[in-house]
Amino acid sequence: QVQLAESGGGLVQAGDSLSLSCVASGLTFSFSTYGMAWFRQAPGKERELVASLMWSIGRTYYPDSVKGRFTISRDNAKNTVYLQMTSLKPEDTAVYYCAVGRRAIAIVGPAQVDYWGQGIQVTVSS
Repeated sequence: QVQLAESGGGLVQAGDSLSLSCVASGLTFSFSTYGMAWFRQAPGKERELVASLMWSIGRTYYPDSVKGRFTISRDNAKNTVYLQMTSLKPEDTAVYYCAVGRRAIAIVGPAQVDYWGQGIQVTVSS
C-alpha cells in the first residue's frame, strides 16, 4: 500500500518562503527509478505541474511561472521529497500535491502519475 503524506503548508505573506515535505510509505526511494513531482491546483483552475525530479539521472523541470523560485529535492534515507519555495506571490496560492510515477521517465503531467498525496494548502497574502 503506497501513501504520500504532505506537510509544511500554511499562510505566509508575499515574499516569504515555505518548504513542503512529502513522506512516502509503501515504496522504496533508494535504488528506484521513480519519478517525483509537485503539482498545485487553485480554485477553478486545472492542476498544474510546478516541479519534477527524475532522481536516477538527476533531471529536474520547472515551468516558467516558478523557475528560479521553487526547488525540488529528495532525501532517499528518509523517503521524503521536498519543495522549497521562495519569493512567494499571491498567485502561488493553491493546494499542493505530491506525486510519484512508477516508470523511469520524468513526470511532465498527470498522465505519468501513479500515486497522489492528499494535498496541502498554501496561501500567500499580499
